[in-house]
Amino acid sequence: MRCPFCHHEELKVTDSREAAEINAIRRRRECCQCMRRFTTFETVDLSLQVRKRDGTYEDFRQEKLIQGMESACRHTRISHDTVHAIADRIKADLMARGIREIESRELGDLVMQHLRKTDMVAYIRFACVYKRFKDIRELVEAIQSLEPENEDKPYVAEEK
Repeated sequence: MRCPFCHHEELKVTDSREAAEINAIRRRRECCQCMRRFTTFETVDLSLQVRKRDGTYEDFRQEKLIQGMESACRHTRISHDTVHAIADRIKADLMARGIREIESRELGDLVMQHLRKTDMVAYIRFACVYKRFKDIRELVEAIQSLEPENEDKPYVAEEK
């Protein structure tokens, strides 16, 4: 690592602590040449392959996971920080499993479980894209499955 200010290679760590909210280690560093201080965050690099629907593989990217959830959570009560916390939880769960490969379907199901507990609108938005609903009936069924007391009742639009 080099100093971001003068690019000198000799640095010293002045403080280290856990940054639990982002699942990282926060380190305060000081450059031995220019004496300026800066903060770095150390995270575990998850080496995991995602098998997509078409059979191809790609590296797991938490940023892509966050992007998909943020699209579903736009204009809901879920904050940017909550989306990041959910992504961190999913990543930690995958790391704890110690697996090298996951199906995109399984990853999508994990996201849906978390969104369902957090916000129903975000859950439905994510499900629409993830499950690729082909008609309104599939969407209505997904919505009705959220409320167990409505499972036997047919959907009826309210008239205004």
